[in-house]
Amino acid sequence: MNLAENNKVLIIGEVLAPFQFSSRVFDEDFYQTYVSVSRLSGEKDIIPVLVSNRMFDVTQDLTGKTVFANGQYRSYIRKEGERNHLILTMCPYAFMLLDDKEVVNKGGNNQIMLDGYICRKPVFRKTPKGREITDLFVAVNHPYGKSDYIPCICWGENARYAEKQSIGTNVIIHGRIQSREYSKRINETEVDVRVAYEVSVSKIKCK
Repeated sequence: MNLAENNKVLIIGEVLAPFQFSSRVFDEDFYQTYVSVSRLSGEKDIIPVLVSNRMFDVTQDLTGKTVFANGQYRSYIRKEGERNHLILTMCPYAFMLLDDKEVVNKGGNNQIMLDGYICRKPVFRKTPKGREITDLFVAVNHPYGKSDYIPCICWGENARYAEKQSIGTNVIIHGRIQSREYSKRINETEVDVRVAYEVSVSKIKCK
């Protein structure tokens, strides 16, 4: 497979914040914003998006505007003190404003496809309400000789299927990028509210 085709993302949503400078790579500047994408349930996923200044005029404040972006879901490690944190962000190849008339929320506003390899033992568990879940960690190769590492979550029948797979298995995953808040206790009196990102899997198969 063409390595540009094994990691594909499409989102349509509302920009939540002005662009903020993130990093410079080979004289190309990257700016981050956040895009809110509605689910059919009415809940929203808040997705970090990293845009090149060569692709879009990042001096524009798009807060409240609707945008279309397609590209890849990328990961990198950020060191904070003694610990390393996995950072996930959407990196678009195309990024553009949309007219409200062009937006139709039929559940297709948040799509991802990954073709990668299971790189940790799948972890099966059940929620307090009895829902079956399997956590996967998938490595997706890209053209620069490295890999992106993407946490994925499978439900129900997909969870039972994923649980049986072994490290190194080549899987194709379809789903959506999901954000969720969780609480991290700092000490006896402080609790930090954080956001986790993962792929919520709708389809999974082995190659």
